[in-house]
Amino acid sequence: MIIHKTEAEIALMKDAAMLVSKTLTEVAKILKPGVTTLDIDKLCVDFVKEHNAIPSFYNYHGYPHNICASVNDVVVHGFPNSTALKNGDIISIDMGVILKGWHGDHAYTFIMGDVAPEILQLVKVTKESLYKGIEKAVINNRVGDISFAIQDHTERKYGYGVVRELVGHGLGRSLHEDPQVPNYGKRGTGHKMKENLVLAIEPMINLGGREVFTDVDGWTVRTQDGKPSVHFEHDVCVKRNQALILSDYSIIEAAEKANPYLNSSYY
Repeated sequence: MIIHKTEAEIALMKDAAMLVSKTLTEVAKILKPGVTTLDIDKLCVDFVKEHNAIPSFYNYHGYPHNICASVNDVVVHGFPNSTALKNGDIISIDMGVILKGWHGDHAYTFIMGDVAPEILQLVKVTKESLYKGIEKAVINNRVGDISFAIQDHTERKYGYGVVRELVGHGLGRSLHEDPQVPNYGKRGTGHKMKENLVLAIEPMINLGGREVFTDVDGWTVRTQDGKPSVHFEHDVCVKRNQALILSDYSIIEAAEKANPYLNSSYY
């Protein structure tokens, strides 16, 4: 069932989305070689609880951690672990919170130090594709317009692999609501969007082929060819002329640029 929110509910959802953004900003401040994704998990859960919210991923369908930490060839749902991050890693942190009964859920990919130009371009293009999709999240457009915009920018223009098995989604009092929002598709197809539909739009784009597989842990999704994957996600509210982005990358980017161990040269 598709649920449209009231303006008061949108304001509460923005608070939840902004708490995720603020938490990811704290992550951007501490990332450096030697930090582990378990360290990041602890930072995130502590910060969220300090702000009177709870992490929404923990025990969701049995997921055993508070965040998803996906490094290099991991597309999504990577388990935090004790392996130290190092120069040359790319890492997507995806997390959600429940604040006053409403969910926030988004992701950001960080670059640790020096990487090959082709990886810088992959991160740049994936982030661009997110905003290309968001541009289409307006009244009377269809979900397929978002999907086409992302696929056109990544697959058709650059030849990247667009993951099919995982998609964006509606968001609200539940972490996953209708409709699904694929990152591939045809213009003019899918659900016709009305005002105050809230979506988590999240391109998952591979440097190589689109094929993926799931590890024996039942969660960690990796690229079949072992090449890197990038994941960005915003919480977005459908409006008449321009979508309202409920989350905020600008504060994450400011912390990213201030951290000498992170590479933000792609933007």
